Amino acid sequence: MQSEESLPKVLIVNDDASTLLALAGMLEDPENPKYEVFTVQSGEEALRKVLKHNFAVILLDISMPTMDGFETAEAIHAHPRSASVPIIFVTAYYGDEFNRLKGYQKGAADYLFAPLIPKIVQSKVAVFVELNQKNIELERKTIELEAINTDLRIQRMQDLERVNIALKTEVHERRIAEQRATELATRDTLTGLFNRRSLLERLKHSIVQAARRGEGLALMFLDLDKFKEINDTHGHEAGDELLKRVANHLTTAVRESDLVARLGGDEFVILLEGFSDTSDVVKVARKIVNAHLEPMVIGSQKVKTSTTIGISFYPEDGSSAEELLKNADLAMYHAKQQQRGSIQFFHEELNATERLRTQFEQEVLLAIKDNQFELYYQPKIEIESGRPTGIEALLYWHHPRDGLLAPDYFLGRVAQSTQASRVSDWVINAACKQMQAWKKLIPGFNLPIAINLDIAHLQPDFFGNIALAMQECEVEPSSFQFEICESAVVNDLARAAAIFRELSDGGVSIILDGFGAGFCSLAALKALPIAEVKIDPRLMHSSGKQYNFLPAQTAFPGDTSIVYALMAMARAFNLHVLVNGVETQEQFDALKALGCDEYQGGFFSQPLPADDLLQRLQLTTALSCSA
Repeated sequence: MQSEESLPKVLIVNDDASTLLALAGMLEDPENPKYEVFTVQSGEEALRKVLKHNFAVILLDISMPTMDGFETAEAIHAHPRSASVPIIFVTAYYGDEFNRLKGYQKGAADYLFAPLIPKIVQSKVAVFVELNQKNIELERKTIELEAINTDLRIQRMQDLERVNIALKTEVHERRIAEQRATELATRDTLTGLFNRRSLLERLKHSIVQAARRGEGLALMFLDLDKFKEINDTHGHEAGDELLKRVANHLTTAVRESDLVARLGGDEFVILLEGFSDTSDVVKVARKIVNAHLEPMVIGSQKVKTSTTIGISFYPEDGSSAEELLKNADLAMYHAKQQQRGSIQFFHEELNATERLRTQFEQEVLLAIKDNQFELYYQPKIEIESGRPTGIEALLYWHHPRDGLLAPDYFLGRVAQSTQASRVSDWVINAACKQMQAWKKLIPGFNLPIAINLDIAHLQPDFFGNIALAMQECEVEPSSFQFEICESAVVNDLARAAAIFRELSDGGVSIILDGFGAGFCSLAALKALPIAEVKIDPRLMHSSGKQYNFLPAQTAFPGDTSIVYALMAMARAFNLHVLVNGVETQEQFDALKALGCDEYQGGFFSQPLPADDLLQRLQLTTALSCSA
C-alpha cells in the first residue's frame, strides 16, 4: 500500500456539487486508495491547484460559468508545469461532433459522456494514472542511469524509450478502439449517418433545450418511393449505392447544425432546430423532393425514385421524441397514400384516420376469414345480337354491421390498405373456382370472367401466382380477362407495358377500364397489348346537342360526341369497344346507332350472384356457349 504522499493525484473540476460528489465517489477507495482525489468547482480554482500539485489526469466539465472547460484546458496547457497533463472532458452532449472536435483541438485526451458509468470512469482514469506512474518511474530510472557508464546509459535509455513508445501506442490504440466502438454504436454502417439510437438521444436533448428556450423543432420522416422495386430489379448493390447517394443529398440539403439519420431500409429522418418560420422547413423539404425528381445514374443503369416526406413539429404534434417520430411517420404514410413524392404535415385528424384505417383492415381480414365476401356477376352483351360475350366479377361484402355493400362503397379503401393483395388473391381464386363449377355444370361454357385489378398489386411474380390458381381449378387462361384502370396505366406506363405483355403472352386478355376518363396517349394504346376498351360510364350521362355526323332519325339521350370520338380512336387500333353503365333504352339505342360492339349495365341486368346470373341468362335465352 502506497503512502499518501506518493499516491498519484487526480483533479475533478465541475461546477455542479452533486456531479462533483458523484465523480469523487466513483474514484475514491478509502480501504485501498490508488490515487488522491482533489475536487474544485471552477476553472479558476483548477488553475490554482495545478500550480501546487502534479496531477496524473484532470476530469474537466465543459459547461461551466465564467470560464468553461475549453478555456480552462487551454490555460492549463499554456503553463509549462501542467502542459502535458492529460485532460478528460466530461459532457452530456453525446452526439455533438463539433464540440468533440473542438475538445481534441484544445488538448483533450479523452471524453466521458453522461450518464456516467463507474467502471468506465475508473478504467479511463486508471489508464492515465498508470501512464503517469510509468513516466515517474521512467524519470527516476533516468536519473539513476546518469550515474552509470555512458554506453550502458545510452543502451538502457533506448530500451526505456521503446517501453515508453509501446505504452503510448497502447494508449493510442485503446483510444482508437473506443472511438470505433462509439461509431459502430451511433452510426449507420452503410451511409455513415446517425442511427435510430443517436437520433432519439439527440432529439430528447433537443426537446429539453427547446422547452427551456421556448423554441420549436421540426422532424422530417422521409421514405424513398419504389425502393423495393429498384432493389429487386437492379440488385442490392445498386440499392445500397442509391441509399449512399440519397444520404449525401440529404446532408448537403440541410445546415451543419441539423441532424440527418437513417432508421433502416429506405427510411431517413431529419431534425431541424432554430428555424424562424415553418415556411423555412417547407423550403428544405421541397429542396429534397426536387433533388430526387431526376433519374440517378448508378453504374450503367438509370434509377428513378422520389421522396415522400411527413413532418411533425414540437410542441404542437408531440412532447416526446417517440411521439414526434411516430407522428412524422404517420404524416409520411398518409402523404404516400395520396401522392408519392409529396409533403404532408401531421395533424390530429390523422390519428383518427389511422384508427379507422386499422379498424377497416381488421374488418377486411375478418371478412376473408369468415367468408363475408361474395362475387356478383354482371354480363357483357353484344349489341347487335343480344348474346352475352363475357361476365364481369364484382366483389360484394356481406358486412355484419352495414349489410350488403357494393364495391363502390369499399374497394377504394381496400386498394389503399395493406390487405389489397390478399383481397385480390381471394377474388382470383374465387373466380377460378366459379369458372370450374360453370364448366362442369354447362359443357362448352366459354364466357370469360373479367376481374378488376389495381396495377399497384401486380408484382413481377403475379402471372405465376394466377397460373397456379388456374391450374389447380383446371381452367384455361383464355377463360379470364383482367380489367385495369386507364388512369393507373397512365401513371405507370412502363410497369403496365411489362405486366400487360406477360399476361397477354400467357393467354389472358387485357381490358382498359375507364377509357376516356384518364389521359391515355395514342402511343400507349399502340404499345400496350390491349384487346378491348371499356368507356367510362359517366360519359353516358353528359348532355348537349345533336351532331350531324351521327345517323339521322335517332333520338339520343344527350351529347354522345365524346363516346363517338373514343370509339373512333379505339377502332383505329383494332380494339373492341364496350360502354359501361347503360341503364335506359335511349342509351342502348344511341350506342346501337353509333355501332358500338358491346354494352354492360342495368338495362340488361344488375350484378347478380352466380346462380341468379345463370337463371337470368337462361330466361332470356341468351346463353349459347358453343362457338
